[in-house]
Amino acid sequence: MEEDMLYRLALTKVSGIGPVFARKLIRHFGEARPVFLAGKPELEEICGEGRANAVVNFNGFREAEKELSFLEKYSMQPLFITDKNYPRRLLDCEDMPVLLFYKGSADLNVSRVVAIIGTRSPTQYGKQATQRLVSDLATSSEMLIISGLAHGIDSIAHQAALDHDLPTVGILGHGLDRIYPQQNTSLAKKMVRQGGLLTKFNINTIPETHNFPVRNRMVAGLSDALIVVETDIRGGSMLTVSDALDYKKKIFALPGRINDIRSAGCNTLIRKGKATLLVNAGQLLEDLQWATTVTRPASGQATLFSAPTDESNLSENERKMLHLIRERKNPTFDELYSAMVNGPGRSELTLDLLNLELKGWIHSLPGRVYRLCI
Repeated sequence: MEEDMLYRLALTKVSGIGPVFARKLIRHFGEARPVFLAGKPELEEICGEGRANAVVNFNGFREAEKELSFLEKYSMQPLFITDKNYPRRLLDCEDMPVLLFYKGSADLNVSRVVAIIGTRSPTQYGKQATQRLVSDLATSSEMLIISGLAHGIDSIAHQAALDHDLPTVGILGHGLDRIYPQQNTSLAKKMVRQGGLLTKFNINTIPETHNFPVRNRMVAGLSDALIVVETDIRGGSMLTVSDALDYKKKIFALPGRINDIRSAGCNTLIRKGKATLLVNAGQLLEDLQWATTVTRPASGQATLFSAPTDESNLSENERKMLHLIRERKNPTFDELYSAMVNGPGRSELTLDLLNLELKGWIHSLPGRVYRLCI
């Protein structure tokens, strides 16, 4: 087995043999070792003359031996594409690596994998939403939370999972011999005990900028559903969304205030129909048909946030509407519009109601019916 792993590791180091051609070679030969024992003519038929020469003339076995020793010393597990523990969701992604490196205990093939991503500089709204969402998802069995171990939403999602005894795995843009950002070292150590760290990058790979789009693509490929909490329209999370769309993954986005740049990406995804507007964990589980094993939140917990009590940040129209909704039982949009004498137009009323919902005061029901969250 150790010799097999040496050849598997060596295959990832052959110049010009990326994931696509590595998969072709494995499909043909069944394993990595026969690739290096094959003749040049047979290799040329599969991957062309240049790549065949690279395989035949490969001289990096000494380096591969050193890396394999390092992995064994620090209990880092190589996962080859033919292994039963290799993430099965990546088998359908032709551009995913044939060899991954893993340190941890979480099952990468658990039945439900949710990726939570977002900005590195979240608002209090984004922090609270992420924490509440993960807390509610903890009621569902067989759940794994993944993200990229970056500052901001990634770290908040990982920590919230730890706090609620959910396994969580960080996907890295560098080798397992380091942690980036360094401030997340303590978090990463906890994750190894209650989840894990996974990467496609060999040891001694530093966290260079061009590695992170590869990391993001792995996050997309590994997930069943991708949740975007807060992101600018040009944020790195939008690249992960693009990857998730390529892989036909289900995408959810948390709506935000229309004038907040950190919600511009989420709002655009929702507006263009690329993502489903996310209200709470129950909705997520229902949309994914995972709701059978979840304990539904009480009606007072219908949103991702605890209901607010301070009305000082509401506009005059928002306060009037809130009082009307308190007085009437589940009023419709038309009833509110009629009751607002000399009030806002229909468009302005729609935006005010949306802001009340985003601020956690009300909840919209089918048929444009509104009720209080408390």
